[in-house]
This record gives sequence, C-alpha cells and structure tokens, in this order.
Amino acid sequence: MTKTLRVAVIGAGRMGADHIQRLNTRIHGAEVAAVVDVDFSRAQAAIEGIPGAVALADADEALNNGDVNAVLVATPGFLHEDILLRALARDIPILCEKPLTPDAETAWRVVQAEQTLGHQRIQVGFMRRFDAEYAALGKIIRDSELGELLMLHHQHRNPTTPAGFTNEMLINDSVVHEFDAIRYFTGEEITSVQVRLGKATRNAPGGQHDPQHVLIETESGVLADVEIYVNARFGYEVATQASFEDGIVSIGGDNGPFTRSNGRWGGTVTPGFEERFGAAYDVEIQSWVDAALRGEIGGPTAWDGYATAACCEAGVEAQKNGKKVAVKLNAKPDLYR
Repeated sequence: MTKTLRVAVIGAGRMGADHIQRLNTRIHGAEVAAVVDVDFSRAQAAIEGIPGAVALADADEALNNGDVNAVLVATPGFLHEDILLRALARDIPILCEKPLTPDAETAWRVVQAEQTLGHQRIQVGFMRRFDAEYAALGKIIRDSELGELLMLHHQHRNPTTPAGFTNEMLINDSVVHEFDAIRYFTGEEITSVQVRLGKATRNAPGGQHDPQHVLIETESGVLADVEIYVNARFGYEVATQASFEDGIVSIGGDNGPFTRSNGRWGGTVTPGFEERFGAAYDVEIQSWVDAALRGEIGGPTAWDGYATAACCEAGVEAQKNGKKVAVKLNAKPDLYR
C-alpha cells in the first residue's frame, strides 16, 4: 500500500486553489503532484512554492503521469463525468467536489462504472458531514438521546450571488447540501420535494426568485424544510434545528464572542463558506487521505452523489410546477449497502 498520496488537483479555481493550499500545508499523508487547469497560467500560479508539483493544461496528462496516484476533482460539475470515468479506469482514489455530476442520468453512469470496478473509489465532497456541530447532531439522532427525530428545519443564507446565478442554481448549487444533510441525519432516502415561491426580495437579480421554501419528506415520514435565501446581504449563515420527541437541538447559529460596548452589543457573521466550514474541509480531506491509504473511502459515496442529483432534479421540477414531486431512484447496488 502506498504511504503517500500524490494528488492531481483538477481545477484551480476558488475551491481547487483552497484545496491545493490545504493539501500543501495542513494535510498529512498527501502531497500535490500536479495541478490541472484550462487556464495554464492559473495552474502555474497555483503550484508556486510547492516542491515537485507540475502545472498541466489537460486532465489526461495528469492521469497518465506516473507520479500521480490520486485525483481531487474541483472543476465545474458539467466536466465531472468524463474525468471521473477516466480516473476510475485507472483505479485510483478520487475526491470529487459536489456535485458528482449535474444530473441523475450521468451520475448513475458513474455509479455503474464504479460498480463494475468492484470497489469504491469515489468520495463526494459534502463537507458538512465533517463539521463538528453536524457530527454532534448526527450522534444525538443515531443514539436516540432525545427519542425519535420528527422534523428538521434548515436555514441556508448567502450574502449575495455571483453573476449568472440562476433560479435552478438555488437548488443545484445550494439546497443540494441540505438534501445530503437530511439523508445524513436520517439515514434515509428523500421521497419527495416541493418548492414554494413566496414574496421575493428586491435584491434578487432578474430571473431569480429569492428566497424560496423547500419542503422535503423522507422514507419514514420525517418532514424537513429549507429556507434558501441567497441574497440575504448580512453574511453567510447555515443553521439547522431538529425537533425530537423529547427535545429540540439547534446547530449553526450565531457564535461568540459577543461584545457589549458603547450602548451596543453583538458579534460577527461569517462572510462565506470558507470561513464557516474551513475546519470541516480540513477534516474531510484528511479523512479522504487516511482512508485512501487504506484502500477505502472516508466519506460520502458515489451513491450519495447520485441520490442528491435525483433530489435536485425533483427540486427543479417542483420549482417550475409548485407541486410535490417524487424523487426517482434506481435500485441501490450492493456495493453501497
């Protein structure tokens, strides 16, 4: 078994660059071997100060590089399928940032390819599972400390959205995290999604209806809802409240320090996901590396990526028709049971 992962990071944009620095400075058992980006100058900039790393403009160059024995995919989602299938053909560990692919059909093809391989190689980057508060709530649910979980209430608020952030992206790029969180907390598949469009903020760009209210149901009847509000202006906030038979648990709310001075009191709100989930990303990537060195994966599977893609498809359909839309899933392969 290899003692060090020599990772090719494919995509050197915002998320890829963050992971490159994480691998280079904070993760044990892994090194950056190559950085791939269609903007070659960006790949070159990303490897500055990283001994032995090479900049490349093509993913195949990285996959065929004998010094590379693992891949971290951080490209836009529409490029994932081709890269994943090529990496699976090499049978090396893969960390794929969400989404696995942008739709259920292509995600299922990836699942089938991994199933043919006969063992799991893909870990999907749903980092919230590695957040300390998410893990604590998950343990309360699994241990039945407060009786049965009955409902989940989620708030997902961004300060603003980048140009071109469409109505569908509220589901595919944002609520996708809540779909995975609900599946993680309950251990069940989501069976239906409904989206309600109420009063919209004047701060939403043209063509985008913000905020939206997403209603979700799981196999056992756990009800969940998500307030997705991506132009909230005040900062980045991700919070969950869980209702149990014998109590209520809240995570992700305002954190200290709170200051009282000059007749005012208050604290700060994180400006973006990097600050809110920075520690979770560290834990996630270390878990992937540690598991990969054992020949395993250390987090969400390709099946999780496929299931959330199916939830997103139902969510986008529900956006358009306002109805309760069933989530359509193929039978779960034994590889993921």
